[in-house]
Amino acid sequence: MDITMCEKEEQLLCNRPIGVFDSGVGGLTVAREIMRQLPNERIVYFGDTARVPYGNKSRETIIKFSRQIVRFLQTQQVKAIVVACNSASAYALEVLEKEVDIPIIGVVKSGAMSAIQATRNGKIGVIATEATIGSGIYNRYIQAIDSNTVVLGKACPLFVPLVEEGLWEDPVTDEIAKRYLTELIDVGIDTLILGCTHYPLIRSTVGKTMGPDVTLVNPAYETAHELKRMLQDMGLESGHRPGLGTELYRFFVSDAADKFQKFANSILTYGILSAKVINIEEF
Repeated sequence: MDITMCEKEEQLLCNRPIGVFDSGVGGLTVAREIMRQLPNERIVYFGDTARVPYGNKSRETIIKFSRQIVRFLQTQQVKAIVVACNSASAYALEVLEKEVDIPIIGVVKSGAMSAIQATRNGKIGVIATEATIGSGIYNRYIQAIDSNTVVLGKACPLFVPLVEEGLWEDPVTDEIAKRYLTELIDVGIDTLILGCTHYPLIRSTVGKTMGPDVTLVNPAYETAHELKRMLQDMGLESGHRPGLGTELYRFFVSDAADKFQKFANSILTYGILSAKVINIEEF
């Protein structure tokens, strides 16, 4: 094969989209960061809105769902996959890495690294779903790097439905935040990982409750940064903005497309025109 043909194949590969998936709408915070930090990249997003939340499901179920979604994303010719769900990152990522022949990253490792860099007193809090907290994955990542760091996890299951109902700044959310976060305040953490992709949408509420001395770590931001570095290292980064008429972002869901579209348009600067419902059980 001549050099010109190789270059053309590499360019075609670089121009493929990035697959992003989540149990529902929370992963849109990761997609939003990818849009900001990698404006030349196209995205195919899948939200499993029919089976949300993943946080109260078993490891086996989360792996099954994640495999189905990855198979769907592969039909979309993606060049890399971002598991924009902490529960799926905790339980399914290691399995998927062994089964998929394209780069795949989750949201846990980058958030853990950022928290280690941010803490001053060695006490890090993690708020997340029951599945993520139960997996102990943040503890393992952090203590593998620094065994002297104390990691304190707190499951906050009500935050997800509050976010999905749009109650980002509401007295109900304020009250729930105080109930969940008081014990983390009492033990004196100085860094808090928002360990669910829904949680950045209530960052102001969490920050107000924790106080100004606690650094909040947003894994969505850190994951987009890690993705950019990975694409550069592997020679997969798109070198130019897609041309006029190119569909930059495509959105798929397993149910409730209208509700998803409304939610997406409330947090993304790029307005989405539609979200297509697919039967994910076919994959």
